[in-house]
Amino acid sequence: MLIQVNGDNRTVTARTVLDLVREMGFDPRKVAVERNLAIVPRSMHGETRLTEGDRIELVQFVGGG
Repeated sequence: MLIQVNGDNRTVTARTVLDLVREMGFDPRKVAVERNLAIVPRSMHGETRLTEGDRIELVQFVGGG
């Protein structure tokens, strides 16, 4: 399926937000996801289905100082 991730068009096999986070190599505990301009709560990542043309923004939290 073709979606946009962080501004880039990508063909992905993921079917849910959680699948996408894992497919992109992110730790699901350390990422925030926006789908079509709406924040997806972490508790809903496994239930939120992706559809053709979705616009996804992934932000990974990084600690340090």
